[in-house]
Amino acid sequence: MADTDSGTVAAYDKDAAAFAADWHSQPSPADLHAAVRQYFRPGLTADIGCGSGRDVVWLDANGFSCVGYDASESLLAEARRRYPGLTFAHSTLPDLAMIADASFDNVLCETVIMHLPQAAIAPSVRRLMEILKPGGTFYLTWRAEREDRRDVRGRLYTMLDADTVRAALPEADVLVDEEVVSASSGNAIHRIVARKRGK
Repeated sequence: MADTDSGTVAAYDKDAAAFAADWHSQPSPADLHAAVRQYFRPGLTADIGCGSGRDVVWLDANGFSCVGYDASESLLAEARRRYPGLTFAHSTLPDLAMIADASFDNVLCETVIMHLPQAAIAPSVRRLMEILKPGGTFYLTWRAEREDRRDVRGRLYTMLDADTVRAALPEADVLVDEEVVSASSGNAIHRIVARKRGK
């Protein structure tokens, strides 16, 4: 099975401090915050691809007790340095090893899956739904790329067909499905918010 792209993880590991400084200097992701307030339910939340922890600290401070997961050990070190009272752990898509099924009330995966090889996209979306409890909410975004490419730092950006993501959500009701401009990064992103069927 395709796995997390090693070139992308290496890029984040090499320049973790610079990436963290950039993310924390960006405008507040007001659109993400508004969607979370509207659709998430109070409870344990996973931030998959948490980077340096910016969204984890906001979630935790706003009633969504949060665990941050990332594939980059260097980004996790940045997160732990900035937020020593919060919980961060290493895990990679698509397997998310060591995370049990139906563990979380909410799952956030913000602009992460476009860093995966094409063959890993659908398995990753299915796995993200597996770690969500029935009735839980899934928030997913990705950069709306027009072609597969690598940036100057070596990060993979995969062009995603939204239908591939939708097809990996057969047990969910899609609440939001839109292409917008991120309030934080200014990049075009595709956003899907879905609720897992069940109690």
